[in-house]
Amino acid sequence: MLSEKQLTHFKFNTLRSLKTNILVFFLLCFSLNTFAQEEIPVQKYTAHNKGKFFVMWGGNRESYSKSDVTFTGKDYKFRVEDMSAHDKPKGWHVDYINPANMTIPQTNLRLGYFFSDHYSVTIGVDHMKYVMAQNQTAKVNGYINLPANDLAAALYNGDYVNRPVDMSLNGAIEGGYDMGVTNPNGPAFLMYEHTDGLNYINTEVSRFDDISKLFSLPNIDKVQINLTEGLGAGILYPKTNTTLLGKERHDDFHVSGYGISAKAGLNITFFKHFYLQGELKGGYIDMHDIKTTVSNDDKASQHFYYFQRIIAVGGIFRI
Repeated sequence: MLSEKQLTHFKFNTLRSLKTNILVFFLLCFSLNTFAQEEIPVQKYTAHNKGKFFVMWGGNRESYSKSDVTFTGKDYKFRVEDMSAHDKPKGWHVDYINPANMTIPQTNLRLGYFFSDHYSVTIGVDHMKYVMAQNQTAKVNGYINLPANDLAAALYNGDYVNRPVDMSLNGAIEGGYDMGVTNPNGPAFLMYEHTDGLNYINTEVSRFDDISKLFSLPNIDKVQINLTEGLGAGILYPKTNTTLLGKERHDDFHVSGYGISAKAGLNITFFKHFYLQGELKGGYIDMHDIKTTVSNDDKASQHFYYFQRIIAVGGIFRI
């Protein structure tokens, strides 16, 4: 049997060992908890895009390739070759944010949804403007055989074989004349533009990639930089303003053809929900059914390439 002294010593050692084990246990639990917190960082809102909606509004400038434009009617068919055209910028103007006049300048509107962290689908309108340069001489091929009682007949009837024609002939001016205003020089040969506008209604699929690490940004929920690129396709729904051989213009919206496009851009997002985006966008437009006058017999067709520069602001939210 153990003596009283030995028993007391045994109890003391046992109690000390128990206290040591309890202390080790709590220290281990604390260490594991701290380690777990370090290993599972808080996810940034901007780290994932899937399920987010966004809207974008901005302005644009365009450049256009030269285009052969064919005009067809009951008494004529001719082609203006290598027609030059330009856009019609508004500049830095309050109309871009004035609800009553927002469709007057060249604008872009897009609504989109991220179906994954890197890919989005959008629908939007590129409201561009296309104006034939009046200060040019272009070759014309075809014929014009208007009735003798038509005021334009004496001026323009005949066969055209690579005939150089001044597009400012007989007072033709960019923008044309207001409705009800008579050209004092007689019927102009041609004034031609899509200024209300060259409306490209399209769908795009785009990719987004966060490149903030390249700029060593410390908190992407405050400032995030994304690279974006995409492909699109859609229809052309212009309101064409054409004064052709003195005829009354059509002056209404009409589905005239189709377009395809590709883009690349830079997106800078601020405080999770607001962004500034710049894009370079190029595409091909084929318009085979352009309404030129009030007569159903009269139409035009053309195809061309374009290069668009866009600056826009937007918001992105998860609903």
